[in-house]
Amino acid sequence: MPAPRKYDAETQDRAVRMYRDRIDEHGGSKVAARRHVGELLDIAPATLRNWIEREEGRQAPGTPSSVPDVSAEVARLRREVAELRRANEILKTASAFFAAAEVDRQLR
Repeated sequence: MPAPRKYDAETQDRAVRMYRDRIDEHGGSKVAARRHVGELLDIAPATLRNWIEREEGRQAPGTPSSVPDVSAEVARLRREVAELRRANEILKTASAFFAAAEVDRQLR
């Protein structure tokens, strides 16, 4: 059995952030997110789970545990709204084009 590796605090924080980002962006199961991040960073999913649980335990009771998650969600939703507005404008333009073509066809 290989000796356990020691990870610095920066690596641990980065892994936990990547895990949370993965959950925010893709949803899915927590296990799948841990497995994905673990594979990317070559860290055992159980080790990552320990770091995540420790980080969640550090948060004071009563404080929202997802303040960064909320701002990430707001940013994601703003991007989605912008994309949907662009799609709506394209559909309006296409609708006007086809309506004009239909009127043109009926006049002939």
